Amino acid sequence: MGIPGLEAVQGWISIPFSMFYIIGLLGNSTLLFVVWKEETLHQPMYLLICMLALTDIGISTSVIPKALCIFWFDLKAITVAGCLTQTFFLHGVPVMQSAVLVTMAFDRYVAICNPLRYSTILNNARIAKLGLLGLIRAVLFMLPLPLLMSRQPFCANHIIPHIYCEHMAVAKISCGDTTVNRAYGLAMTFVVLGLDLMLVALSYSLIIRAVLRIASKTAYHKALNTCTAHICVMLMSCTFVFFSTLTHRFGQGIAPHIHIILANLYFVIPPMLNPIIYGVKTKELREKVGKYSCRICLPGGQ
Repeated sequence: MGIPGLEAVQGWISIPFSMFYIIGLLGNSTLLFVVWKEETLHQPMYLLICMLALTDIGISTSVIPKALCIFWFDLKAITVAGCLTQTFFLHGVPVMQSAVLVTMAFDRYVAICNPLRYSTILNNARIAKLGLLGLIRAVLFMLPLPLLMSRQPFCANHIIPHIYCEHMAVAKISCGDTTVNRAYGLAMTFVVLGLDLMLVALSYSLIIRAVLRIASKTAYHKALNTCTAHICVMLMSCTFVFFSTLTHRFGQGIAPHIHIILANLYFVIPPMLNPIIYGVKTKELREKVGKYSCRICLPGGQ
């Protein structure tokens, strides 16, 4: 249904959403291109940034194109298979992204606490294996959501008062018993994301302990600076995802249009800002992006 109560202004609302989506696509695609072209960036940290960029593209693309079709062309219909497919991706990709953020925290821990062993503990092959493990985890944990929902009966009410097929929004229009669906979805939110947050917190507690032992102020600030981008991305992503998940279950007092707009910011704001954060805070990546930007802007690519 899009945004119930704001149908008259959905065209205007689509303008910032489409702009944020395009900026996010361009930013993340630029990061992927630069890392792919520059052999000096074929390192674990930059491969992790690429994984984050891919999940950002996946998160926003799972929702925004369909949302824009609703805003611009009033194309509200969606098949059951299409709806459940969207449910899988919009829940599965964030779980994959959470695994990438945990791996990034571990990467920073090794870089600061065991710098001499960094190249032996974390290499490109090991990062690829960790990425594959995160993908398998996301599929195994999130695939039951659409599978369980596909067994539910849908009676007279086929209207989802939302922009996308969020798991709980679909469960609410079922006329069957969705206790198992609700319990599983809530358990996965707290078990998967809660466990990942604990691992990130453990990594940073060890990092902080190691940083506080550094005598040199220059080394102290350099160590903290390497973690700043990751901390910003973590705080932003976790705030949006927990808000969106919990308000679907416990936010009955929030006006539907406010809840829907704020929940959808998760699909456009982090994917738009993440490449900017890493581009600004990572010196080598910033320089390489600047080099390719100059080639494009200057005549003859010189």
